[in-house]
Order: sequence, then structure tokens, then C-alpha cells
Amino acid sequence: MPFTEDFVLQDLRKPTDIDYLTYVTAHETAHQWWAHQAIGGNVQGVSMLDESLAQYSALMVMKHLYGPTRMRKFLKYELDSYLSGRAGEKNQEQPLAKVESNQPYVYYRKGSVIFYALQDYIGEDKVDAALRTWLDKVKFQQPPYTDTRDLIADLRAEAGPEYQNLITDFFDKIPLFDDRMVKATARKLPDGKYEVTMHVHAAKYYADGKGKETRAKLDVPIEIGVFAKATDGEEQDEKPLYLERYPVKDGDSTIIVTVDGKPYEAGIDPFNELIDRVSSDNRAPVTIE
Repeated sequence: MPFTEDFVLQDLRKPTDIDYLTYVTAHETAHQWWAHQAIGGNVQGVSMLDESLAQYSALMVMKHLYGPTRMRKFLKYELDSYLSGRAGEKNQEQPLAKVESNQPYVYYRKGSVIFYALQDYIGEDKVDAALRTWLDKVKFQQPPYTDTRDLIADLRAEAGPEYQNLITDFFDKIPLFDDRMVKATARKLPDGKYEVTMHVHAAKYYADGKGKETRAKLDVPIEIGVFAKATDGEEQDEKPLYLERYPVKDGDSTIIVTVDGKPYEAGIDPFNELIDRVSSDNRAPVTIE
């Protein structure tokens, strides 16, 4: 795998530095499966079957190397790159399942976020099982070649009934979330624990290929997180005091949880796993009252 010298020479002396060389190497290695064994037909969506899956494989390598709490750096970068890319679309944005070959902001950037979120919602083991089922059916096949419908069908079979709408959103639509941690406060309880009150806003929209948005029903639980202050000041090392998917109400609502330690920061979709309009307003500092 050839790399330019400026890419190979990275300063990784800080424990929180992310090794992008390993990330890219994992992506390129993943093509031994996605595009070398499983070859998609020359139709819409084919880039999801090679590049999006290579991105997913690389993200799983990094997740197991660094742990899930450090993955926000990757996901936020991918999300911001997708949002920037779609803003410059001159023709028509396609859903991931029908992505065109000239839309790398969709199959690289959005594909990363979508597949990472999917494994967190339905389980990494189920995504991997679907990939294995699909690969066993299509590897080294002759024409007619596979397309995204085959893989999505296997993902649906593994996901179960509660996540069918989520898969439709991820692959067949262009969803945009508007999740915001508006304000977070906490008070210390007599037993030493803290009651954290979070004022959040949550909404979902569908966009068409030209960017026109329509309000949609918020029908997916969203992760809510409360974090302790990192000992070294780096966000990636913040200890989760509370991290659960929550049936957040559409619009403005208040969520109250009790945690064992002193809270420092709170977030809705705190690791940027959903396709959010703005990636930087999902977290807010906790004010101790």
C-alpha cells in the first residue's frame, strides 16, 4: 500500500492522538473483501458496497483499538465533511443505497456515520453476521452482480422489527436530525450523587435531492450522555456517568437522570452518530447549582 511521506510521518506521542495511518491502512486492507471478493454491479449504490464498507471496517478497527468513547473525533470529522459536501452538490443528492459514483461525500463520509451508528443500534455482531451472509452469497460471483438491495435485505433480517424504520432512514432516505443540548444543570443530593437536568431539543427531517426539507416523525431513541471531567482535559477521555438510549420527545423536552459522580458535560447523541444538521451543539457543560 503506497503512501506519501507527509502522510506516513505523523506525531503520535500524545496518548489521545489518533493514528490515521492505521485507519487508512485498515480501510485499504478491507478492500480485500469489499470490492475484491464482493463486487457490485455498475449501478447506483455500488460505491456503498466497496467504499462505505471499507470505511466501516476501518472504524471497527479503531473502535477496538481506542474504545468507543474516542470515536467522536472520527465521526464528527466524517459528519462535518458530509454536510460540507452536500452543501456543494450541483446536481442531486442520492440516498446512500443509490449513491452515485461521483458523490464521495455520501459513500465515504455519510457511509461511515451510517454504518457506525447501525452497529451501535442493532449490535456489531448483527451487522457482521449480515455482512458474512451477504459475502458468502456473492463473493467471486459472475454477472449479474449484486447491488445494495441484497445487502440491505440481509441487514434487515438481522436487525429485527424494531429497527426496520431506522434502516429505511439510513439507506433509502436522506434524514437530517436537529439534536441540541440546550442547557444542563446539576445539584448534589444528600447521598453524594448528582441529579442532572437536561433541556434538549430533538427533531428529524427528510431532505429531497435538491435539499428541500420536510419535518418527519421522531421515531428513534437517541443516546443521552453525562460525562465526568477528563483527568487530562481531553474530551475523548471523559468517563461516561450515564449513557443510555432514551425515547426523546419531538421538539423541546427535559430529561432528568441521577449519576454517581460529579458531572462535567452532557450530550444528546454525544458521539455524533446520527446525521445532524450541526455537529457542535450536541454537548453542553453542566452547571452545578
